[in-house]
Amino acid sequence: MSNLTGKSAVVAAGAKNLGGLISTTLARSGVNVAVHYNSDSSESDADKTVAAVQAAGAKAIRVQGDLTVPANVTALFDAAVDAFGGVDFAVNTVGKVLRKPMLETTEAEYDSMFDINAKSAYFFLQQAGKRLNDNGSVVTIVTALLGAFTDGYSTYAGSKSAVEHFTRAAAKEFGTRGINVNSVAPGPMDTPFFYGQETPERVEFHKSQGMGNRLTLIEDIAPLVEFLLDGGHWITGQTIFANGGYTTR
Repeated sequence: MSNLTGKSAVVAAGAKNLGGLISTTLARSGVNVAVHYNSDSSESDADKTVAAVQAAGAKAIRVQGDLTVPANVTALFDAAVDAFGGVDFAVNTVGKVLRKPMLETTEAEYDSMFDINAKSAYFFLQQAGKRLNDNGSVVTIVTALLGAFTDGYSTYAGSKSAVEHFTRAAAKEFGTRGINVNSVAPGPMDTPFFYGQETPERVEFHKSQGMGNRLTLIEDIAPLVEFLLDGGHWITGQTIFANGGYTTR
């Protein structure tokens, strides 16, 4: 039996892609999962993930909400606590990517990027600190661009970089209750999230920078997230670059 059996998790953007795999990976270790999704278009994915969690023998609920609104973050944790009696783990995979030169970026684009990547992460961490059981864990997905020196991703890398500092503060503040808090920085991931921003030529370049001449797979990241909740619990306040050697600092 897993050490995680009987625990419960909130997985933000947990319906598909990396979030969906994290939800089902945790379920196979006996973790109950509150599967969050944002838009109506993801509802069917959320239903499939909930069914997969239940098929693995764990409990699951789905919760919709725009997490750039702090009240919706609170409602997400409320729903998880009501369903499972408490929450042990909080994993945030919410993110929006934009590749655009600074000279062309609008104020609305800037605001949207920082609302989704930074503001929602801040209030997710805040709720996790308030609501998690003692000795719980928090993980936020950031990006390997935090270790890169490149063009085009000013608002994406900039808004995700804030999460590193939120993570460090939270690790110190929540550590008194045994809660570890970390960020995981994947390389460019083989998901629809990535391809819409890149040309085929740049995709090949990104592949060439990773071990095995490939992009990061969601299957590379989900086991690392699970490790940080379990055997890696002594790790806290860190940004872990898991990118096949794509970049470092």
